[in-house]
Amino acid sequence: MIRRRRAAVPATAEYQFAAHERPTMPGSPANPAHPGGRRIAYFAIGILIGITGGLGNALVGVNLNFAQGTLGLDSDQAAMLTAVYLMTNTTANLLLVKYRQQFGLQPFIRYMLPIYAAATMLHLVAHGFWSSIAVRAASGFSASAMSTLTLLYIMQSMSAPKRLAGVMMGISVPQLAMPLARALSPGLLVSGDWHMLYWCELGLTLASLAAIMSLPLPPSERTKSFEKGDFLTFALLAPGLWLLIAVLTEGRIEWWTERAWMGWGLAASLVLVGTALLIETRRANPLINVRWLGTREMMRLILVAVAVRILLSEQAFGSVGLLTALGMINDQMVTLNIVIIIASIAGIVTAVFSFDPADPSRAITLAVLLIALGAFMDASATSLSRPSSFYLSQALIGFASMLFLAHAMVIGISRTLLAGPKHFVSFVVLFGLSQSLGGIAGTALLGTFQIVREKFHSHELVQSIVLTDPLVAARVRGTGASVANVIGDPTLTNAEGAALLTRTVSREANVLAFNDVFLLIGVLAILTFLWSLSIRASIRRRGETSPVIQLQQRSQAAAAAAAEESTR
Repeated sequence: MIRRRRAAVPATAEYQFAAHERPTMPGSPANPAHPGGRRIAYFAIGILIGITGGLGNALVGVNLNFAQGTLGLDSDQAAMLTAVYLMTNTTANLLLVKYRQQFGLQPFIRYMLPIYAAATMLHLVAHGFWSSIAVRAASGFSASAMSTLTLLYIMQSMSAPKRLAGVMMGISVPQLAMPLARALSPGLLVSGDWHMLYWCELGLTLASLAAIMSLPLPPSERTKSFEKGDFLTFALLAPGLWLLIAVLTEGRIEWWTERAWMGWGLAASLVLVGTALLIETRRANPLINVRWLGTREMMRLILVAVAVRILLSEQAFGSVGLLTALGMINDQMVTLNIVIIIASIAGIVTAVFSFDPADPSRAITLAVLLIALGAFMDASATSLSRPSSFYLSQALIGFASMLFLAHAMVIGISRTLLAGPKHFVSFVVLFGLSQSLGGIAGTALLGTFQIVREKFHSHELVQSIVLTDPLVAARVRGTGASVANVIGDPTLTNAEGAALLTRTVSREANVLAFNDVFLLIGVLAILTFLWSLSIRASIRRRGETSPVIQLQQRSQAAAAAAAEESTR
């Protein structure tokens, strides 16, 4: 139990923890038994932090066209705003996890939150490309700390037997930020000023800062964690990953074979990342334990996580891309995104209450099947499709995304704790990379496929359009008649009719191309589903025990040993 001498939240030295209340690992908070009111407060603060940390990048990502016009950026420059955020966000944990372990949790919070608030305020004065890039990089770095705090706060609201449920909710809540940003953006931009996006984020950031200061996490333990070799690994791995993210982001925009820097960047990325991993294999205490991550169980988990994350790009790129090609904007997709939010929350709740420690991978298999179903439903879209046409399919995919993410995280955390706390940095970094790079790679793959198929369908449609065909000529005259009251010259009227027909052909080619994208996702999801079934069959054949069950058995044995020791 906690002994309090002066304040509601006393200093570290004023706490004395029982053995079962001590932190799971250095840098993590202790796990005392909180009263009910404090648990509710921890949970509410965790939700607030999770939404705040994810909303900043989501607001930029869903309003890139708006920011592009306001800042006077090219399309490739606008894309770099989200790319730079991901660059720093995905690599920050390489050092931040060890920072918490060596310097403690409270200094981590004390510095990271003001940095996040300062980065948000700087958005309000960033009016050029390079200033916006610098601010987005700072936001990505500090948002990585926010995601960690989300997990820790929600876990504090749970009793020991339900702490895995806290892990599932903590990793899932920030994923609500993207549909929430799409639902909120039209209201925030109604004044026509894109700074309103950042005023909203700043308000949430200051509210999070006030909440955390009013109810800090319990203290943590410290241990010497950093080694000189860690900084060498970071110096190689970080720029290697940054180059890879830049290439994946810009590839379909500038096109893969049109820019020499992409080839050089990809080659340099492979050399830097490969060198870093080679160095790590030869270290006694590596920053990233490559040998452990290369085991069959971890490789299987990470590959499945990457595959499913690529499939989930159907929601971020597929349905939204099709509706955008049909002329829809965020204002017309508010209800669709509210449906996705509700379905995602239902997915989190289902993941928590249906969790089976003996077979946690079953939910991942179900999630893949739901993604396939949603993708095949979307594959019948037409130029008359509207956001309401996607309510059911996108609800299924939103539900599946949370079901998958929650269970995959629990499996990974369980395997990490079984292997030992020293592997925690390796898992956090690799799981984060699997989701970030999987999302970028999925968008790059699907975007490239869509462009190729659009060119194919456009060519096929144009081949059948000949002005000597009476039907085509009638269509040109008909479309031209719609502007005849504005353009009196018959020649210009026919020219405008031909231009309108060309735009119609382009629209139909895009619809057909997106249908091909949905079919591709559906086929890949079915293949992933069959692969997951084969993995589950192989596990049953070998008689492997679930890592969650193994972890529970170890915890029970440790608790029994501690109880026996205390009775002596």
